[in-house]
Amino acid sequence: MTSPGRTLSEADSKELVRAFGVVVPDEEVVADVEAAINASKSIGLPVVMKLVGDAIAHKSERGLVRLNLGDSDSVRGAAEDLLAAARPEDGPVALLVAPMIRGNRELIAGVFRDPSFGPMVMLGLGGVLAEAIGDVVFRPAPLDIDGALRQIDALGSQALLGPFRGEAAVDRQLLAETLVGLGRLALERPEVASVDLNPLIVTPDGRPIAVDALVEIGSPGIEPAAPDNPPVRIPVGGFDALFDPAGVIVTGASTHPGKFGFVALHNILASGYAGRVAATNLGYESVLGIDTVASVGELASDQFDLAVVCTPAGANPELLRECARIGVRAAFLTSAGYGEAGEEGAHAQRELVDLADELGILLAGPNGQGVVSTPAALCAQIVAPMPPRGSIGVASQSGNLVSTFLNLARSTGVGVSRAVSAGNAASVGVGDYLEYFSTDPETIVGLAYLEGIPDGRALMESLRRAASVKPMVVLKGGATEGGARAAASHTGALAADHRVFAGVADSIGVTRVETAHEAFEVAATFATQPLPRGPRVAVLTTAGGWGVLTADALAQDPDLELAELPADLMAAIDERLPARWSRNNPVDCAGGETRDTIPEVLELLVAHDAVDAVVYLGIGIQSNQARLMREGGFHPDHGLERIVDYHERQDRRFADEAARLGSLHDKPVLVATELATADPTNPAVRAVIDSGRLCYPGGDRAVRALGHLYRYSRFRGSARR
Repeated sequence: MTSPGRTLSEADSKELVRAFGVVVPDEEVVADVEAAINASKSIGLPVVMKLVGDAIAHKSERGLVRLNLGDSDSVRGAAEDLLAAARPEDGPVALLVAPMIRGNRELIAGVFRDPSFGPMVMLGLGGVLAEAIGDVVFRPAPLDIDGALRQIDALGSQALLGPFRGEAAVDRQLLAETLVGLGRLALERPEVASVDLNPLIVTPDGRPIAVDALVEIGSPGIEPAAPDNPPVRIPVGGFDALFDPAGVIVTGASTHPGKFGFVALHNILASGYAGRVAATNLGYESVLGIDTVASVGELASDQFDLAVVCTPAGANPELLRECARIGVRAAFLTSAGYGEAGEEGAHAQRELVDLADELGILLAGPNGQGVVSTPAALCAQIVAPMPPRGSIGVASQSGNLVSTFLNLARSTGVGVSRAVSAGNAASVGVGDYLEYFSTDPETIVGLAYLEGIPDGRALMESLRRAASVKPMVVLKGGATEGGARAAASHTGALAADHRVFAGVADSIGVTRVETAHEAFEVAATFATQPLPRGPRVAVLTTAGGWGVLTADALAQDPDLELAELPADLMAAIDERLPARWSRNNPVDCAGGETRDTIPEVLELLVAHDAVDAVVYLGIGIQSNQARLMREGGFHPDHGLERIVDYHERQDRRFADEAARLGSLHDKPVLVATELATADPTNPAVRAVIDSGRLCYPGGDRAVRALGHLYRYSRFRGSARR
């Protein structure tokens, strides 16, 4: 039963999963033809017959299954054929006789052990096309019933789970109990490498029954690998020293504008940092007006909290000792030559981590680009830019992605509180930074970029704790790498890296995104909008096409819905729009706007109890006309000066009203126009930015962000379904 790297027979596999609550058919295992005939009579015709054995994994592919055997002659013929099909490499074989379970729907469920995240439970559409269809969702074990029900809800093919072709809806409670049982099995039976229930046939009365099961025992290397860098203690006050230092030292300062030591010092001084600044340079050169010292030991004690290290790797151990002696509590290492540089560098990195741990210094990096803290006006990094002050906390395994998010902060006006490039994350990883952001009063939302995940369980727990306090938006790179696991089961074959990470993130309330722009827009929405209390969205548009496309985007979101406008709201809108208005949601003004139409209709929508959020489309049209009038050669004559001012003033008013009404009623009001990217200087776009909100490049982008807000609100229990 427990020899490494082998599969159990179907009968033994079913015996095991039955013990953990999985429903399997009553069946018999027999050795010969006559026994098969007798078993079929006791079970009741028609029956299914299979050739089974510990070395037989995928019976369907080999034609070792016979279905719908309705009489003794067909049972006899099937038994003879199957026994004749046995191969020497199959080892001992037997015949499994089972009742013919009928149903039009097939599911697949199982367990496998991810090398980073550990045991995972899978659910998807099953049958022989399971891998081709690929509608599967994963969750980390163990699961409770609520978590299992959410996993079922996450399947894409929800229509197949409801009443289908005259059959009852799937018994979700029983299916959830099956998933919970698989999670228990994964934890209580660590020798089990994978479990494959394929298919789970859904009977006409809705019960999922595992008509086939495959258990793989003890494959080598199934447990998560130990991380290269074991956990270290985060020094008390270490993050405060990193992000809010009273003084900063740049080690290895240079007079050469192309050197890291020059750029880091320049950016600290240029960003307006008001704390004490010192720098080291072996030649005592003056750099950017700072009189340098040859070593940190020459500086006064208890004046500096943070060292930005731009010295070579070989100099850094003694440097850290000197930093500790004068009271430095955090060091950001831009230095390369560590874990990314082979075994010798990895050894030096481990020694440096141990030393920092011993000295009580928070070690950020090495091989990172730096740290930004807008509340401290600190830009201690070797790349630009300095973002506007805001409430998005950024942590990234890629310094370039930090730059991307900072650039987007500058272009959209939605600012950043803290930003850090984790570099090699030798001591402090992205999960640690996000946990800090969850306690940081300057930060409303965490935004992270991840690639490699050496210790998935530790990261998962950090993200779980952080997301229980504040929204956490995560962009995972390398989604196509790793691919499916080599395993005997369909479950392992379906376990692509991006699916596993999606299951982990969804189970702990982390907001997953697919692109850098989506990542920033979603984080900016969390930072500037209240959470919706429900899924009902009203769309207000000044032209029909924009509203139609936005309604399409809402229809594609798995959770949001177009709000149904009740009679009293329709009547109130009737009083403010011409008879030709859409009389539906989206609310299309149909070109009937007067001076006060947009603010008044917007207020009706936002204030009504039947609406949980509003997307407003079409701002900027008047400012576009104003621009053409300014540039057309006739301005300011012919009355153009007054109308140009009126158009621009109206757009500013609309933007201000959207922000005011959202705050007043504590509901998201998202303003979208392609001018956000087509003409960022448009006064309407600038007005939205000045109101402290994000101006979305289109209704679809606004809807995508709003969907993430709603799902997180529902996860936190503050939104209704």
